[in-house]
Amino acid sequence: MFIDTKKLQKAVIENKKKHGFNTTDIDFELLRLHGEANELFEAWRKNNKKNINEELADVGIFLLGIAEMLDSDLGEDIVNKMKINEKRIYKNGVKRSPADTDK
Repeated sequence: MFIDTKKLQKAVIENKKKHGFNTTDIDFELLRLHGEANELFEAWRKNNKKNINEELADVGIFLLGIAEMLDSDLGEDIVNKMKINEKRIYKNGVKRSPADTDK
């Protein structure tokens, strides 16, 4: 499935405006994102599948909103970061510098 993240970002901001939520204070949104990530963690610990999915969506919604507030394209940013990660060298799940590859 193809998702137009830029379109979703705009929809998130429009919904926030419609309901009178914050659309300018990045610090506040990052704090709220942290709270949503914590709610996801708690749902995971309780093995509450329905709540896990809702909290995953909440985290995604906050990320999309923050990206729009920063005039960034989250989808493009993710694709670019995945390209960087594909080229990184890892050993036992830890990122290594090229100088560390022989260790």
